[in-house]
Order: sequence, then structure tokens, then C-alpha cells
Amino acid sequence: MASLKRFFASPSRQFWVLQCAGWLGYFSLNYLAAIGHGKPWNYFWVSAAATAIGFGVTSLLRLGFRAIWRLSTARMISAACLLLVLATAVYSTTYAEAVFRWCFECRPESLLGYIGYFGSALYVMLSWSGLYFGIKFSREIAHERESVLRANATAHEAQLKMLRYQLNPHFLFNTLNAISTLVLDNQNATANRMVTGLSAFLRHSLDSDPMQRVSLDEELEALTRYLGIEQLRFGERLRIVVDVSAEARRALVPSLVLQPLIENCIKYAISRRIEGGTIAVRAQVVDGSLLIRVEDDGPGLPDGCGGNGNGVGLANTRERLKVLYGTRQSVDVRARGDAEGGGVEVALKLPFETRSEA
Repeated sequence: MASLKRFFASPSRQFWVLQCAGWLGYFSLNYLAAIGHGKPWNYFWVSAAATAIGFGVTSLLRLGFRAIWRLSTARMISAACLLLVLATAVYSTTYAEAVFRWCFECRPESLLGYIGYFGSALYVMLSWSGLYFGIKFSREIAHERESVLRANATAHEAQLKMLRYQLNPHFLFNTLNAISTLVLDNQNATANRMVTGLSAFLRHSLDSDPMQRVSLDEELEALTRYLGIEQLRFGERLRIVVDVSAEARRALVPSLVLQPLIENCIKYAISRRIEGGTIAVRAQVVDGSLLIRVEDDGPGLPDGCGGNGNGVGLANTRERLKVLYGTRQSVDVRARGDAEGGGVEVALKLPFETRSEA
């Protein structure tokens, strides 16, 4: 099947296969119709001659149509009509000579008979030309559609890569600043661990393919690298809770989709409080959907936010999920407590898919 597809992938091969099949069908119909109207069996040569002439004329007509294909519409139509009339004249004249050579009684007795031969030849040439242009236009439309789809896929991939590679500069600045402070305080061992952790996290983020999804279990492993760096910065002020079901761990998610959400929690809930706080990551599968919640126990939503959560990290996450899943996903941001505080919860709802289903 694959070799057959490759064979027919060539427009030239398609033409000759259809050309041979079409004129073979014409020969069969012409000969059977003649026999049905009482023609002798040796009329076979008349039908064969008509078929051979038609095959040759239309093969040449194809060359003419290919030459005028890129002309403007008006010029192409005019040139096609001229070529069609010329091909019809050649075909009808040659066809008549062949018919009269094998079937003398078939010679017309008046001018109307010759006009009838020309009209019959025009019908055949017109039908062939209609099929030729119809197939040609359909191939052009299919090619244009394929080009558009390919361009959309390229833009889609570029957009995902752009979104995926947007590392928050605050994270890098804060980490490098913390390393510098540790070095100045002669805490070289801790600074070295932070540099090692930062290197591992950046290598993972750059090496992973943004077009490929990973299991939630692998995503949590990558998140551990990031949190390891942050815990060196905050120490006991940063507490982590992970509550993820075994089934949810198998689910496929975009790589590093949780990192900007955790970063928001650290920025707004942990760093602004002397006592720090707790960040919880919870996930479960409900009714064929993967539900992921990232929670903190910080001061809550900023005034005027209204639960929209339109910061850079959340906007990035929303856009990535929209590009990947369309309307099959949702991102909800809501306060966990009252207006005085109590923390924020970001809830992601994604289609539940595993590697065996992808």
C-alpha cells in the first residue's frame, strides 16, 4: 500500500494511468456501441484507430495546457479555447480519415455529416479537457490546503516553543542574587549546591522538547529540581506538600507547566511573609479529566485582581494550554479563604491522556 501511494504521488504517473484507463474505457464503449448498432466485428480497427488518435492528440493537448497554466485567468481561458478547437479539428479530421479507410459506408453524404463528426469530436475533447482541468484544480487546491496546514503547524510549533522557553527573569535574578549573597557570606557549600541545582534545572528546561508532553510524574521530578533551588533560598520558610494519585501520575502534561504556577506562589505567598508558607500540589483524575490544583496559604489575591490571575506566568500557562488543547482545558484562579487572606488556588483541567493513548 505504501509503495502504491508513492507511485501515485507523482502527478505525471497519475496522468498517464488516468490517460490510459480513460481511453481504454472510451475504446470499449465505442466498440460495444458500434456492435450494438449492427456494425461488423472488424469495426474493432475503427474504434482502435479512434482511440489511438485521441490518445495522441490529448497527450499533445496536455503539453499545451501545461504551457498556459500560469497565465492570467482571462488569457488562460482564451488560450485553452483556441487549443481545444485546434485539437478538435486535428482529432476530427484524422478520425474521419481513419473511419473512412476502414468503413467506407460511414462517409457522410453531406456537410451536416461532417459537422456531426466535428461536434462528436468536440464533445470528446471538451470532456477530456474538463476532467484535466478539474483534476488539475483539485490538486492545486489540495496543495494550497496542505501548505496552509504546514504553515499553521510551523507557527503552532514556534508559538509553543516561544511560550515554553519564557523563563521568568525574576527567578534567574533572585537565584543568582542568592548565590552571590551566599558567596559573600562564605557559605560556599550552599552556594555550590545552588549553582549545581540551577545548572541541572536549566539543562532540563532547555533539553526537553517543548512539542513533547511528559507524564505528570516526570513533571513532578522536574519541579523537584526547581523547588530544590528555592528551598536553598528560603530554607524552612518554604514547605511543600504533594498529593497526587497514582493514576494522575501517568497523565501526560506539557513540560514545565507547573513551574510558573509554583513561582507565582513563591513570589506572592512565600517571599512576602517572614514565616513563609506552604505550597501544595494536588492532582487526581475525575470523569476522564486530569484535575491539578496548586495552592498556597499566603495573603490571597491582590486587590482588584477579581480572580482573573492575568500575570505573566498565568497568561503564559493559559496560552500554552489553549494552543495545545483548545477548548478542552480550563485554568481557574480563586481565593481559598476570605477577603483577609487564606491563600490562592490555581486549578487546571486537562484531558486525561497517557502514553498508550497518545
